[in-house]
This record gives sequence, C-alpha cells and structure tokens, in this order.
Amino acid sequence: MEPIGYIESCFKDKFGTPRQPGLVKKAWAKLKIRADLQPEESLQGLEGFSHVWLIWVFHQNKVSRYHAKVHPPRLGGKSMGLFATRTPHRPNPIGLSLVEIVRVEKDGIVVSGADLVDGTPILDIKPYLPEVESIPGARTGWTSEVVKDPIVVEFTDHAQNVLTAWQKRNPDKELREIIEETLKLDPRPVIYRGYEEGKDSPYRNNHAVRLFDGDVHFTFENPTLVRVFDILFTHN
Repeated sequence: MEPIGYIESCFKDKFGTPRQPGLVKKAWAKLKIRADLQPEESLQGLEGFSHVWLIWVFHQNKVSRYHAKVHPPRLGGKSMGLFATRTPHRPNPIGLSLVEIVRVEKDGIVVSGADLVDGTPILDIKPYLPEVESIPGARTGWTSEVVKDPIVVEFTDHAQNVLTAWQKRNPDKELREIIEETLKLDPRPVIYRGYEEGKDSPYRNNHAVRLFDGDVHFTFENPTLVRVFDILFTHN
C-alpha cells in the first residue's frame, strides 16, 4: 500500500499528541492528497459529510518485538491484552481516527480533532455513516472503569504574556484552548506520574510539548494541577 498523502499537524512530536481523536477539538490538521490521485475529482461529494475515518500508519513506531500484553497509560501501569487497547505497538502499525471535516479544499481536506503527529502517512479516507456506525449503548470494556480527577491548567504571568504575543502572530489558531486540552490529557509517560510532590525525585521534571512553531514548557504541581511556566516560539 502507498500513502495517499501526509498529514500536516500542529503536533510535531509523539509526546503531547492526543492518544485518541476528538479530545483536542481545535487541533486542526491538513491532508494534502497526491496529485496523481486527482484530488479535485476524488474528493467530490465529501463536502456533504461532517466526519471521516482516516486510516493511517504509526510511522514513528520503532518497537519491532511483539508483546501480547501492553500497559495503557490510563491503567497506571497495569497490563491489558494488546487487542483490547489502541496501543500503537501492534503487529501491523495501523491507526484509525474519526475526525471532523472543517473544509474540503482543491488538493485535500482540513480536519479538526486530529490525534496525528506531523508527517503521518494516510492510507485512506472513508466517510463516517452514523446510521450504521453509531451504536447507542455499546459496551466500552475496561475503559468505562477508569476514573480520573479533572486536571486544571494554569499559566504563570510570564507564560500568559508570551502566549498573548504568540496568539497575535497566529490569530487563526486558538492556542490557549489547544494547550489546555492537550495538557489536561496528561501527556507524560506513566513512569513520571505520582512523583509530583517529591521535589527531589528524579522523575519530577519539567516537560515541553511542541505545538505549531512553539514549545510549551510545563510542570505538574500535583496530579490534578499543571502549570505552564514558559513558551518559546519562532520570531520571524
């Protein structure tokens, strides 16, 4: 199979990219279709749909060894059967995302709610059909048993001032909302969680998420409070 195109995303690294679609609603991404696939023809009719399925490749998955059980971040270190999860470490590294169509363009589509890192190869697009694909009352297995306290995101005065300047350079992007929704998902690996109040712990580190042309630096003060203390972005 050959990719039909590649995603241009606000998420530049795996770290910080949402683990599921729709969680960061303002996370827009663009898929430019290969010219030889005649996008001006092959995309006709798609503008009548609100959502599409994207089928794609976990191209940054470097784990070649098969593991029948994995450790989903939401389970805090507990293991679960591979096929009962959406881990990227699969026998075939294929991903599936339901995203909202923002607009259909001449050479591709712009979508929101993307959980895709920049450069992700897309294998196919399929329109979402709610009359056959939405199943009210469907069971959600172990995921329905996971309960997490909501996370609050705060900005220091310095970070807020930088964010204001960054927003002025990007008036078409809702930067604060994207930052808050991303950090409320707690992008940290499981090994870094639970040590927030131990100031001398080797796991209590500052982190940074790359969004668009900026790096958002943050730290967890406790399990439910994350503080953004600096933002570095390109001044050009």
